[in-house]
Amino acid sequence: QVQLVESGGGLVQAGGSLRLSCAASGRAFSIYAMGWFRQAPGKEREFVAAISRSGGSTYYVDSVRGRFTISRDNAKNTVYLEMNSLKPEDKAVYYCAAGRTYSDTSYYTSSSEYVYWGQGTQVTVSR
Repeated sequence: QVQLVESGGGLVQAGGSLRLSCAASGRAFSIYAMGWFRQAPGKEREFVAAISRSGGSTYYVDSVRGRFTISRDNAKNTVYLEMNSLKPEDKAVYYCAAGRTYSDTSYYTSSSEYVYWGQGTQVTVSR
């Protein structure tokens, strides 16, 4: 079992920045690829970013590439999502997720690959 707790959400003006954190407890954090997803009101949950268990491989959805950065600190059992140049359309509940992987370079973009999920943190971007 892995427990995930997100933090760092809040209200920010368009163009501003936020840093989300996801702290993991339970089984060895470093064996999991990690991902961030988001869900806006009335919309389906969508993939945002993913990172391999080593941290050496990352991937982003086109809408955030160049603005968001995913990273992880395996010594602290934490994954981060640095969000810059935020737009009103980034408003959503953001979730982190963990998926077991046997490769240092693999990551997942599909929610079905992730086994453990956090409770989410709200990000609101005002115009």
